Amino acid sequence: MGANESVEEMTAMENYQWYSKFMKECPSGQLTMYECKKVLGLENSTIQANNYVEKIFNMFDTNKDGLIDFLEFLAAINLVIRGKIDQKLKWYFKLYDIDGSGTIDKKEVISMLMAIQTINNNQDMTPEELTNLIFQKIDVNNDGELTLEELMNGMEKDEHFREIISKTWPSLLPYQRGQEKEEGCMGKRCPPH
Repeated sequence: MGANESVEEMTAMENYQWYSKFMKECPSGQLTMYECKKVLGLENSTIQANNYVEKIFNMFDTNKDGLIDFLEFLAAINLVIRGKIDQKLKWYFKLYDIDGSGTIDKKEVISMLMAIQTINNNQDMTPEELTNLIFQKIDVNNDGELTLEELMNGMEKDEHFREIISKTWPSLLPYQRGQEKEEGCMGKRCPPH
């Protein structure tokens, strides 16, 4: 009983801290698309980055009212910080599957990687090089499309692939840095990518 109370108290305290930060950034209690871009420092970004942020925003706007309230925000934070890797992979897969076909093709991956690269200023590889490497590593049937199963198996079986993806999608890494947990994404460039 004591251990459960401790975990519950910690979760309640974390939720309160997130609520305080959310209300500081969004006194109305709702985050608009414009405010989201402003908080992330992306109000004057490229078309690809803009589309990426809008897609993420719309995925977290679960009631589709054009606003993210605190409960929707908390669900997003919980996915990014506390979600299991398979939950995050499913979310990323849905994000990358732009046309909703149930598979991800190279064009979709390149488009998203261009946006992520713009947001993160990550220039290790071009989006095309990284896309080709991803498909080479995990497109097991060489059909030019990735399924969720191929993505999950690639993450599970290939350490080099995990390293590559962790640079692109840092929230897949086990949460280790206490400072990030304290600061969160409010006012920082750490969208769930």
